[in-house]
Amino acid sequence: MNITNLSNFQLDMLKEIGNIGAGNAATSLSKLINKRVDMQVPSVKIVAFQEVMNIIGGPDQMIVAILFQVQGDISGTVYFILSKNEAEKLINQMIPSQQMDLFNGEEINELSASVLREVGNILTGSYLTALSDFLKVNVHPSIPYFSVDMAGAILTVGLIELSQVTDYAIIIDTKMNGIEAGNGVNGQFFFMPEPKSVSKVFKTLGIEKDE
Repeated sequence: MNITNLSNFQLDMLKEIGNIGAGNAATSLSKLINKRVDMQVPSVKIVAFQEVMNIIGGPDQMIVAILFQVQGDISGTVYFILSKNEAEKLINQMIPSQQMDLFNGEEINELSASVLREVGNILTGSYLTALSDFLKVNVHPSIPYFSVDMAGAILTVGLIELSQVTDYAIIIDTKMNGIEAGNGVNGQFFFMPEPKSVSKVFKTLGIEKDE
């Protein structure tokens, strides 16, 4: 399948899939922090690899990311991305009894990293469960890969395998925003499916051919 030549109908279906998955994840995040979380309508972008980093502020942007390889009937990479400040805000809403930083000096605080991995596990599980139920496919995430680094370095992990079969990536991108000033969590959740999985998705939905 040539992912650079998708019809508007196919793009809309990918957007709806992102809406279902991210909506489930946003609900889970809201329950975890006991705060209302709003979700922007997902966007679907087909971009060259060098443009992927620009989605989250450029390759030199320092980010906190929990990354999962998705395996099963469909495959790809899921990212939950936060700024350092938002990551620390989330950690301290999960463990309100103690104020915790992401770093101990120059080293990552392992308890903080563990909290973020667990949150990533829950949100990604919610996202993939919704996709699995909607598409009636079996999917499961890898163990979480946690990283604090520049966006270029982190996103390259998900692009290595894709680069062997295509020069472009499909990004289903959703932003989550806390409602209460100072209390909510603002994060970014996106799914980068492999091209062969996009074809499987359309086949499952009965729209394998261009509409």
